Amino acid sequence: MSNTTANLVALNTLVRREIVRIVRIWTQTLIPPAITMTLYFVIFGKLIGSRIGAIEGGFSYMQYIVPGLVMMSVINNCYANISSSFFGAKFSRAVEEMLVSPMPNWVILLGYVTGAVARGMVVGVLVLLIALFFTSLHVVHPLITFLSVLLGATIFSLAGFVNAVYAKKFDDIALVPTFILTPLTYLGGVFYSVNMLGEPWQVISRANPILYMVNAFRYGVLGISDVHVGMAFVVMIGFVIGLSIVALQLLKRGVGLRS
Repeated sequence: MSNTTANLVALNTLVRREIVRIVRIWTQTLIPPAITMTLYFVIFGKLIGSRIGAIEGGFSYMQYIVPGLVMMSVINNCYANISSSFFGAKFSRAVEEMLVSPMPNWVILLGYVTGAVARGMVVGVLVLLIALFFTSLHVVHPLITFLSVLLGATIFSLAGFVNAVYAKKFDDIALVPTFILTPLTYLGGVFYSVNMLGEPWQVISRANPILYMVNAFRYGVLGISDVHVGMAFVVMIGFVIGLSIVALQLLKRGVGLRS
């Protein structure tokens, strides 16, 4: 068996294992985010949005927040999936078996990231379908929509992987989502346009990477954005490359993985 064939078999095995894990515990991986986003649509979209009226671009408030809520659910689920899955493998010492096998580090990373992105995409589609019960949407730029959500999912899958590598106990997995990810998400233009903010908050918000992910996705769906779409993709691609290098280096050095 050639190295390429062996690597493809290993990658397929990792991805299949991750997807089977997601499907097996679907009541934990798919249903909760769908219920949470439904509550967001009811509370923010219907109850509050009906009093706000039309917002930027002539869209209703419900239409405006749908792309942000979809991206928020994708980000959270990608991060949660890979951080819990990889830390579980590290806790059970299954990672050590992979590291001493002929499997390259990029196969390990790609396998876990692909599984996390798959969960994020499925949750994103579910949330988008739920949103159609509350408002009408017409995707303006399908390719930009797909690429932006794919890059956003990949970024936070890689970030979750790095978190899992450094985590020493299960409590460490919840620290980053609680104290970093959640504030960045809420301050990333999910519920409002950053153009509504005064200085220095507008400048500070533009340093938030989630702002670029949300607005790139919003541009793909609605055709409006608070930031230049080209710049948004440059930022996202930069994060993918940077986090990939960091993750591969951590695997190579065995930081927090080898006893």
